[in-house]
Amino acid sequence: MHVMPLLLLIAGSAAVAGAARRTRVPAPLVLLAAGLTVSYLPGVPEYELDPDVVLPLVLPPLLHTAATDSSYLDLRAQKRPVALLSVGYVLFSTLVVGLMVYTFVPGLSAAAALVLAAVIAPPDAVAATAIARRLRLPARITTILQGESLVNDATAITAYKVALAAALGESVGWLGGGLDFLVASVGGVGVGLALMVPLHWLRTRLKDALLQNTLSLLIPFFAYALAEQVHASGVLAVVVVALYLGHRAWQVDFATRLQEGAVWRMVAFVLESAVFALIGLQLPVVVGDLGDDYGTGEVLWYAVALFVTVVVVRFVWVYPATFVPRLLFRGIREREANPTWKGSFIISWAGMRGVVSLAIAFSIPTTLHDGEEFPGRSLILFLTFTTVIGTLVVQGLTLPPLIRAFRLPGRDVQAETLVEANAQAQASAAAEERLDELMADERNALPQPLADRLRRVMERRRNAVWERLGTPNPLTGENADDTYRRLASEVIAAERDVFVRLRDARYIDDEMLRTLLTRLDLEEAAAFRESEAD
Repeated sequence: MHVMPLLLLIAGSAAVAGAARRTRVPAPLVLLAAGLTVSYLPGVPEYELDPDVVLPLVLPPLLHTAATDSSYLDLRAQKRPVALLSVGYVLFSTLVVGLMVYTFVPGLSAAAALVLAAVIAPPDAVAATAIARRLRLPARITTILQGESLVNDATAITAYKVALAAALGESVGWLGGGLDFLVASVGGVGVGLALMVPLHWLRTRLKDALLQNTLSLLIPFFAYALAEQVHASGVLAVVVVALYLGHRAWQVDFATRLQEGAVWRMVAFVLESAVFALIGLQLPVVVGDLGDDYGTGEVLWYAVALFVTVVVVRFVWVYPATFVPRLLFRGIREREANPTWKGSFIISWAGMRGVVSLAIAFSIPTTLHDGEEFPGRSLILFLTFTTVIGTLVVQGLTLPPLIRAFRLPGRDVQAETLVEANAQAQASAAAEERLDELMADERNALPQPLADRLRRVMERRRNAVWERLGTPNPLTGENADDTYRRLASEVIAAERDVFVRLRDARYIDDEMLRTLLTRLDLEEAAAFRESEAD
């Protein structure tokens, strides 16, 4: 892809995503619709998805972002349902959907049908994370969906390689396929385990925040490439490293965390926007490859039948995988909360496919070893595309009203604020005790105004959370904490205006202005604790 089309894709998708954030429609769906619309406008360049770009260059940073934003402890608590979905469901879906495709698509070999089934088996990490974040699903459901999407790509890619080898006429049996899966999964986890501690050690030893963030940007690519080099799962290597680094993020300095958070949010926004737009832009490519080999009505029937099959098969797996283990094992019943049929329905319905499926489909070779065309490749590409579009549009559009209709219990904001306040009170008590110890040492002597300021800052932190539980202002609807932050913003803005005016009058230079503005920015950041990203 040339530079100008790539810049147009990034700029256009970012603009559309920015506009979508002002609507109630999930941004992935708006981007998808925009890509579909733009794909047939005159003068628009052809964007053919390149698996050699998406898999090693786009997938690792998106997986890294999703994994570092996830909770290792929450995922560990939900390891059984996550494993059943990320491994069990993908393999089950590959076999059952492959059998169904072989049955209702004449002329497609069993191996080619399995290739298609493996390609569309994994719900996409990008789609799952974007939709779940926007819908604010219950914590357990969000953890399960995110955990599934982090690991299932590795299962699907391995299943795809096994099915592809069979389609190419290579000798692959159940034993060989199982061995390949074991090597890829164990190898990927092993590479991740081998890298995570040295990489974290290096992050904590680098004292320059710019160097630390440069390393942070390189880590997912390095982990993926190294694992793939030894024929292991790059996906699992990236996820293992990212989960460890996210769990240990508190051990790096504050400047790194502040910069890293901003950098990775920007990277995720740009890549997610471009990915969903790129999916829509594939329409001319897949239709063009289809040519005149199949009739319009015929391929549309195949597309609808495959979409329905994919949706039904997920329900067939999720409900038994959720409730049967509870019936068989008392320990599970005692250890875990009782799941509801509504929660299982949402998990079943939230199986959106995405760019990984398309990237894998485009990596199918055009010819066999004997030079003949790969049987049904154009049809596999088309059916993958329609399945991705169908799941994103149908399931993505209906999830919000479905969740509202089910009235799933959301987060208890009051209870969470109370927990936060208690945690802050304990931390403040420890901080005050430590400050008393330090101030008792004459080497730490401070003028009384500065010592009082330290204590006021700690008191402010301790009281701020409790104030959110207070009665809102009847005139503005704000609680005391909101009013404090608004007033802090106003007075800091007044200071900022004076500094700029003094710079314009040549009383201070630009270097001093930057120094003063940075100081104000840090104070404003302290007053406005970073809110959760949408």
